Amino acid sequence: MDLAPLHGRIDPKIARRVWIENVQPAVDVGRFPIKRCVGENVRVTADIFADGHDLLAAVLLYRPVSEAAWQEVPMEPQVTDAWGGRFSVERLEPYEYTIEAWVDHFASWQDEIRKKFQADQDIQSELLEGAALIEAAAERAVEPDRSWLKKIALLLKSHEAQGKRVERGLSPDLTALMNRYPDRSLSSRYRQALQVNVERILARYGAWYEMFPRSTGSAPTQSGTFKDAAKHLSYIAEMGFDIVYLPPIHPIGRTYRKGPNNTLAAGPSDPGSPWAIGGSEGGHKAVHPDLGTLDDFDFFVAEASRHGLEVALDIAFQCSPDHPYVKEHPEWFRHRPDGSIKYAENPPKKYQDIYPLNFESPDWESLWQELKDVIVFWAARGVRVFRVDNPHTKPLCFWDWVIAEVRKNFPDAVFLAEAFTRPKIMHALAKAGFSQSYTYFTWRNTKRELIEYVTALTRTEVREFFRPNFFANTPDILPEFLQFGGRPAFLSRLVLAATLGASYGIYSGYELCENEATPGTEEYHQSEKYQIRHRDWNQPDSLREYIAHVNRIRRENPALHSNEHLDFYPVDNELLLFFGKTTPNLDNIILVVINLDPHHAHDGWVEVPLEELGIGPNEVYQVHDLIGEGRYLWQGRHNYVRLDPAESPAQIYRLRRRVRTERDFDYFM
Repeated sequence: MDLAPLHGRIDPKIARRVWIENVQPAVDVGRFPIKRCVGENVRVTADIFADGHDLLAAVLLYRPVSEAAWQEVPMEPQVTDAWGGRFSVERLEPYEYTIEAWVDHFASWQDEIRKKFQADQDIQSELLEGAALIEAAAERAVEPDRSWLKKIALLLKSHEAQGKRVERGLSPDLTALMNRYPDRSLSSRYRQALQVNVERILARYGAWYEMFPRSTGSAPTQSGTFKDAAKHLSYIAEMGFDIVYLPPIHPIGRTYRKGPNNTLAAGPSDPGSPWAIGGSEGGHKAVHPDLGTLDDFDFFVAEASRHGLEVALDIAFQCSPDHPYVKEHPEWFRHRPDGSIKYAENPPKKYQDIYPLNFESPDWESLWQELKDVIVFWAARGVRVFRVDNPHTKPLCFWDWVIAEVRKNFPDAVFLAEAFTRPKIMHALAKAGFSQSYTYFTWRNTKRELIEYVTALTRTEVREFFRPNFFANTPDILPEFLQFGGRPAFLSRLVLAATLGASYGIYSGYELCENEATPGTEEYHQSEKYQIRHRDWNQPDSLREYIAHVNRIRRENPALHSNEHLDFYPVDNELLLFFGKTTPNLDNIILVVINLDPHHAHDGWVEVPLEELGIGPNEVYQVHDLIGEGRYLWQGRHNYVRLDPAESPAQIYRLRRRVRTERDFDYFM
């Protein structure tokens, strides 16, 4: 074996003894950021270990990206080389975090002398080693700590009794001071800084209401205006919604305009689909003249704000054949061999009134810049929430770029991805920057389907980057469950969406239980996508009061503002779903039981997880039905429930514990 010395200097970092791996949370090993909202914690875990038996120390480093200096919090050992720590994100800007760890020679020394002293071994040499460690720390310290440490070092080197010196070397005040000045010269740092995309609370929690402004006019066939729609805002606000979402508000093309029920022949008075964007009046930066002017839109946004609502706009990057882009930038579209532009298709559906944009155009850079300018244009007019239509039909790299670009000037921008596609693509869109995403919730109806799907969203690594928005219906989707389940189906799906999801939404007409579909499809008959819908909002059987009540329950109970602490619990009836949400400190505990059968009453015994909720096995506790206002005293793990969908298919309980005062007066809180 050649023992000749190696040429060249060994990188000192190689000599670091501490190994750091399996840092979580991390999305694709840190390639993409995790998501948090302002005020939320980031709980970080890692496997940290070294050779031998020395004790270790570790800190969690974090900082807003605008700051150069790291802040740090100690990490605590868990089990079998696992460590954990947490920090809070307090600013609306990206954060980053990493881990630094080192061999804690002083703690290792303390562990050694404690064991040897208890075994009655002579530890004179070990006490001198400890003194040397303390003297080294004194050199790193500032006054008066430096002088104090030197005195302790002298004591350990003195001829005082070993017991006295050991006691001083193990004292908590010395330990605390040594921890203040650790030797980190040979510390190891995790190989990368992981990222946190920090957004405002609306990215995690909110109730959405979708409406077509053109359907708010006073006459059945006359388009409503922004001013008409503004009069409807009080109705939406009274139902407790946070966001009013508008489909595209731009001019609509006339070429190949669709008629009622998606027919190919539109009459002269048919308004066409709002998603066929662009006409002689303008494109994506213009508003339809029937709705009013840009000033009228600004008035609508201001009125929404006055009612406590934010406006969400639909971003649909596609064009009608009449869009100005078609003439000004024909290179932005795909052409057939005969020179004509290809219209959109999703077989068997055909969209002759829509031209897709070609993101592989040789002039793609100018296309990307223009589309970014569209979002910035509306953000500058006060819109900070964008629902993006079919983002999965545009390149992921585009969304990664454009969302980051928009957030440079509008860090409070929230993006909702409307992508009903393959799960990996939906996940990739979330990784690319979308705040939240439509889901398959609409088609999950059975107990097993709901538990498996929601658990996958909230209890796997997906939760670190994918925030679900549970829309109960959309203008494109009238699920079979709503078509045939009657009023109870609308009630149960509303409660499911509003309590399972921190974010949920409905499309207008839901409160009127509109359920007429084109036979054999999930398409609404007389779909509002192709015509103006004139509704009687004051129908006596409207769900508006029920919706308002559920949204009020959501607002008053912080446990429903997040999906982090959602758990499903046993119930001995397959048609009853039982689950709970809690705040981290258990000061707000919500239990929900729902009858999944809209046609028949069902009963069963629910199993309450007493230990998880901090309740003793014989403790009496109160459950307050927040929907029906009934109050019940429960005791023990198993309790009886019965739900008749003709009355209410769901109960939302707030759990309250018995509290005894000094005067032996009991009350529940």
